[in-house]
Amino acid sequence: MSHKFYKPARLRLQRSELAVPGSSQKMFEKAMNSSADYVFLDLEDAVSPNDKISARANVIKALNEMDWKGNGKTISVRINSLDTHYMYSDLIEIVEQAGENVDTILVPKAGTASDVYMVDCLLTQIEKNKKLKNKIGIECLIETALGMSNIKEIATSSERLEALHFGVADYAASLRARTTVIGGLNENYPGDQWHHGLSELVMTCRAYGLRAIDGPFGDFNDPDAYTAAAKRGAAIGIEGKWAIHPSQIELANKVFSPPEAEVTKAKRILEELEKAANEGKGAAQLDGRMIDAASARMAENIVNIDKLIHNK
Repeated sequence: MSHKFYKPARLRLQRSELAVPGSSQKMFEKAMNSSADYVFLDLEDAVSPNDKISARANVIKALNEMDWKGNGKTISVRINSLDTHYMYSDLIEIVEQAGENVDTILVPKAGTASDVYMVDCLLTQIEKNKKLKNKIGIECLIETALGMSNIKEIATSSERLEALHFGVADYAASLRARTTVIGGLNENYPGDQWHHGLSELVMTCRAYGLRAIDGPFGDFNDPDAYTAAAKRGAAIGIEGKWAIHPSQIELANKVFSPPEAEVTKAKRILEELEKAANEGKGAAQLDGRMIDAASARMAENIVNIDKLIHNK
């Protein structure tokens, strides 16, 4: 291991992240009572310009009056992007009026480290002014060519930063990629055209201690394709995926929950390596295969996620 080490961000269960438009109050209670690990109340793409201000008021009311944490939810707010005149009011009004009830701010279309710096600076000033006890985290959507090209600088831009999300729809538009379904595959590409972006995001997150989250899949009438996309992400280290429809929540929870047999084996690996360590050995055998320190690190990842699931 390198002597240089980046402290891991706060550990949160984020298998499924339900997107809820701030303009649709009728969806709030259903979201709170759903089986999603995470809910983000959206002020950006899901809200029309005519509804931006009223949606902000809806979100503030929901944050203050609904028991999200009591229902096992991590609650986030996606503010408008920095190139709009809505962004500063989103941040100031939400945090000043409901900051104690916000876990993270989701920053869309992050393009440079300075974008995150600006949000961090405003959050710090508001928290000090309002004497908030809750330090709000930041999550960033990587959904432009600029953001992907600057992803490493973004990843180290703030101590508040917890996670990076892959925003496939705007990313496709930014690249001028040909796609017909948000997050879907193009039959003319020999494989998964999103693999490179997802891999870059996962690698960056793991290098700098962040959570790696996949974004939306647009066709909520195709659960098989959603599940396949989630499995491809999980295979390379993604730990959760957005749900733009309640029907996608359980699909994500299932894919990103380690199977019982996998958890049992992970625990056995840790037990055998502990026995070996007590005998002065650095490696051991389990089921006819060698296990060592790298096996322990992989096993710990599985056991830790399982603990989060059962403590939810």
